[in-house]
Amino acid sequence: MNTISFKKFVPGIAWFFIIMVLTCLPGSDIPKIGWLNKIYFDKWVHVGMFGILVFLFSFPFFKSHLLVSKKVNYFLWIFLIASFWGLAIEFIQKYFVIGRSFDLLDWAADSAGAFVSFLYCRTRIYKKSSTIKI
Repeated sequence: MNTISFKKFVPGIAWFFIIMVLTCLPGSDIPKIGWLNKIYFDKWVHVGMFGILVFLFSFPFFKSHLLVSKKVNYFLWIFLIASFWGLAIEFIQKYFVIGRSFDLLDWAADSAGAFVSFLYCRTRIYKKSSTIKI
């Protein structure tokens, strides 16, 4: 049977809600540290948050007995949904969070992190499948 237990998705679901809470904090609750702005630290945080999100949702598929092509298809859908979620968060911040605004570069960082994680998972699954001896 090729079903994946819901329990295996709990870390991804928990991380999803952590991202939701962090990105919906009012602007006044976010510390401003000057030198971190010079290295675009907030963008790196976005890359990391969404990279982890895609990895946590992809991992249960990685460990499953599904065909490699199906796994990669799931990885792609997870990446696309995570990227869309990053865009949705920007609109949520613009219209519903005090002191926050829409930032296209934040969405680009979200998508970049999600894409890097997608590439990592896809590369690992192909590498793993090529080492399997029949």
